[in-house]
Amino acid sequence: MKKIVITGANSYIGTAVENWLSQYEEHYTVETVDMIDGTWREKDFSKYDVVYHVAGIAHADVGKVSEETKAFYYKINTDLAVETAKKAKSEGVKQFIFMSSMIIYGESGGLGHAKRICKDTVPSPANFYGDSKWQADQKIQQLANESFKVVIVRPPMIYGKDSKGNYPTLAKMAKKLPIFPKVQNQRSMLHIDNLCEFIRLMIENEETGVFFPQNKEYSQTSQLVQMIAASTGHHIMLTKLLNPFVWIASCIPGKVSGLVNKAFGNLTYDKEMSVYPKGTYQIVSLEESIEKTEH
Repeated sequence: MKKIVITGANSYIGTAVENWLSQYEEHYTVETVDMIDGTWREKDFSKYDVVYHVAGIAHADVGKVSEETKAFYYKINTDLAVETAKKAKSEGVKQFIFMSSMIIYGESGGLGHAKRICKDTVPSPANFYGDSKWQADQKIQQLANESFKVVIVRPPMIYGKDSKGNYPTLAKMAKKLPIFPKVQNQRSMLHIDNLCEFIRLMIENEETGVFFPQNKEYSQTSQLVQMIAASTGHHIMLTKLLNPFVWIASCIPGKVSGLVNKAFGNLTYDKEMSVYPKGTYQIVSLEESIEKTEH
């Protein structure tokens, strides 16, 4: 029986993993701890085998923000994560799992420009949000040793039922618009069920190292929109006639081009990076994941 504590009460990912592991109650016991008021520092970590750290600030608006706001991101995403890892190590926890992010590799490749990350790709955050995750990623890795196993997870966009971020925005458009641009692009994504099973395997196999889980299939934004629409009974037509407008928008500096890049840019992990030889975590296909998310 492995005892696990998840840092970050009521977080989307933490709650999903807790519910997932509850299916295996004979193998795992799970608790969550709130990181907001600081009382977590008084909690005894020595009784746990695993600390799964998901607490952090995500979905940053990296436009015009104050230096105070930037500092807060580093305080939570970097300093809090490292402090938690050090506490876990000092109190004898055997494994620490940290949710890093694909964002540490920077923005998507622009419209029409491929960006595929391989194992030799050097992280290069494009903004303070990405850098706050990257700083924690590096510092926590340095704590690893034979008795303190560290798992760094660098997932792409995570989505699922009631998720936040870019997917719900895309889903709203898919359910309302009559037409949508037909643009060729590729994105790595990770459905929440696939992530949950991946985390279970990390715990079960007592892993250590850096990992890059993703869905088995790459996503194409236009096809994703069509799949979402179809799953909810809405008809949407994909057309290349709108593509010139997408290209024009991609050339407008600032927020407009940033939104186009988020929607139609290219950002993928090499699929070989995401193969896990000790178990199958890609249990939900892209099509199945849309059905599960929308119903």
